[in-house]
Amino acid sequence: MAELADTTPEQLLRRLEWTVIRRLDGLLQGDYRTLFRGGGIDLADLREYQHHDDVRHMDWNVTARLQTPHVRQYTEDRELTAWFVLDLSGSVDFGSGDTTKLAVSTAFVATLARVITRHGNRVGALLYGSEVEGVLLPGASRRHVLNLLQRMRAPRGRKPGTVGGGTKLAELLAAAAGVIKRRGLVFVVSDFISAPGWESALGRLAQRHEVVAVRLLDPLEMALPEGAELGLMTVEDAETGEQLFIDASDPGFRARYAALAEEQDAALINSLATSGADIVELATDDDLLDALLRYADLRRRRARSKAPLRFPVSLARATPALPEPAPLRRAQSVGAAATPAARPS
Repeated sequence: MAELADTTPEQLLRRLEWTVIRRLDGLLQGDYRTLFRGGGIDLADLREYQHHDDVRHMDWNVTARLQTPHVRQYTEDRELTAWFVLDLSGSVDFGSGDTTKLAVSTAFVATLARVITRHGNRVGALLYGSEVEGVLLPGASRRHVLNLLQRMRAPRGRKPGTVGGGTKLAELLAAAAGVIKRRGLVFVVSDFISAPGWESALGRLAQRHEVVAVRLLDPLEMALPEGAELGLMTVEDAETGEQLFIDASDPGFRARYAALAEEQDAALINSLATSGADIVELATDDDLLDALLRYADLRRRRARSKAPLRFPVSLARATPALPEPAPLRRAQSVGAAATPAARPS
């Protein structure tokens, strides 16, 4: 994915159309069957209530008559509006290798937006830097996707010598709930390194929409790299500007760093699962096509199970899933959840 970081939006989209989008098009958005489902208002059938069904679709008359909860099923509308809720804060513009989390986010958004709009559906976006920067109303053209990518890449770095307040993801999610009125598909793309309080806002968003939490990670956020050359260094928080002098070669410090990162990772995954959102993890050392093929598998599992699912990034190098895969188990990922993004100075 490193070769996509330093290209223009036009070059990025053209390269992705040749290498990724053509292959995904038949998997995610076919002519007759699609993994992206629109809404609908025409009643098609009734069935018994299942866990995680939307209670707003409950048919109370039938439930009272049969003494068993039943929900209504509607004829699906082919029209779909997808929204990208994008965290573009300082911690996202970080990568321990050649690729930053922002480059991963841009490539993911470019691919999914183009796959969706190629069939006449629309995509919109909310963008957040240090605050909610604006709303890109839904559109369906290729030019619209290029405009979105251009806005994602616009400079928004912190001024040197200033100290920021960090990301407040709750503000972005609250703004999304106010802007996105019609039920749709919402991708929340973030590293979820944020001030606390966003969990309830994400849960409210997932109650009304189908939400996919796309978590961006970097290997350095889980464990410090091995190497005898590491020693005393200064690290800086990419958002607040806070600096800390550490001894990266100290075994005790490395162990505490890894333990704290794992604890925060577990807490983040629990919060995302509790919200009802599906979880996809994208690492800076991951392959975009493999990640999106995992996402396509996630959509199929989601359609069958009706329950929120998680696809850890560590499954990227696993063998392909069988037609009827076993239930997912918790797997350790390679990135941390809320460890402050630190870059050696």
